[in-house]
Amino acid sequence: MTGRERVLATLNRQRPDVTPLDIGGTDCSSIHVIAYDKLRRRIGLPGGPIRCGCLIQLVAASEPEMSRALGTDVEAIWFGSQKTRLWKTPFGLELIVPEAFDVEDLPDGSSVARNRRGEVYARRARDAYYFDPVAPVLANIKSTGELDQFDAVFERWDFSPVFDEPLDALAHRARRQYEATDRAVVTLWRMHYNQAGQLLRGFERFFVDLVENKDLVHAMLRKLHEVYLRRAAAFFDAFGDAFDIVFLTDDLGTQQSALMSPAMYKEMIYPYMADLVGQIKARGKKVVMHSCGCVYDFVPLMIAMGVDALNPVQVSARKMNPRDLVREYGKDIAFWGGGCDTQHALNAADPEVVRQDVRRRLAEFGPDAHLVFTQVHNIQYDVPPENILAMRDTFWAQRRGAAVA
Repeated sequence: MTGRERVLATLNRQRPDVTPLDIGGTDCSSIHVIAYDKLRRRIGLPGGPIRCGCLIQLVAASEPEMSRALGTDVEAIWFGSQKTRLWKTPFGLELIVPEAFDVEDLPDGSSVARNRRGEVYARRARDAYYFDPVAPVLANIKSTGELDQFDAVFERWDFSPVFDEPLDALAHRARRQYEATDRAVVTLWRMHYNQAGQLLRGFERFFVDLVENKDLVHAMLRKLHEVYLRRAAAFFDAFGDAFDIVFLTDDLGTQQSALMSPAMYKEMIYPYMADLVGQIKARGKKVVMHSCGCVYDFVPLMIAMGVDALNPVQVSARKMNPRDLVREYGKDIAFWGGGCDTQHALNAADPEVVRQDVRRRLAEFGPDAHLVFTQVHNIQYDVPPENILAMRDTFWAQRRGAAVA
């Protein structure tokens, strides 16, 4: 099978020739730019500035040479920008970023990013290797009637103003990319509802709203939903069939528990996400849902709305044992991730820890899982290249054994 055939068979809950591999195919299974630079040098690829795929997480947009070297079955269509420039980061790398990315490195070693009005919307702490969103724009509104003055905010939400490549140019690039590869191609539409509420209102305030100000939450999410549906229709019209999978993200769990009850989710968030997923599925495309943490109790709702695969399968979170997930839900949903624990194994000093963890996770998923193998979330800045290769090589060895069997 080709990579595309392999991944789509898995999402159809059919048995592919071998388990597919993803490293770098989504913005939640990619490689931090520091680890990417070290890996590139370790395997002998050319150096130079790294194109940054996500400016908050600071992950690399994998080059075709890297995808070939890692033997991956997935690649992403990243948003682009009309003009780019180099950002010489405080941690020693040159990154290719949009020209409109207004980042300032401060004397204390931190960095801030500003919008076109000069307001800080993201901060990178000193000695940190990613940005945190700050300054929720709807923090101070009191009533639904005030939302109309923020139409421009809703219109651009999750569609970065700095990645400003026109849609027709993005679609043309996507069609070229799709025709040039036999890997599964993922679009990163970044359409959130729960996360959008947290970032628009502030985390604590939004959770209070879910209980005390439900009308405001629904009014806010309805406006967002209308934008998302228009945007999805525009993407479909522009891209045609030049992609296979839509990758959506909406975190619902902490390490130990859900962020809300399934009942509250079904009342406040589910109607919008289910409608969006339904619109995508009606156009014949697959949907992978990223949701970190303890999300076991939400999987039935993901299945009900038509999600094809759950990412990242955070094996270190409570109730997220792959064996239990496969037993309870494996007939109805595929799993995209969980192949190596990023918190307790992937950054270990000894690559043997990585090898053992990969073997353990594959045994937990077992032969009946419909699995796209990748680590839990992005490969972080402190992961040595030897560990990335140990993860890949151990997976390959297990995959070859499964194919022979």
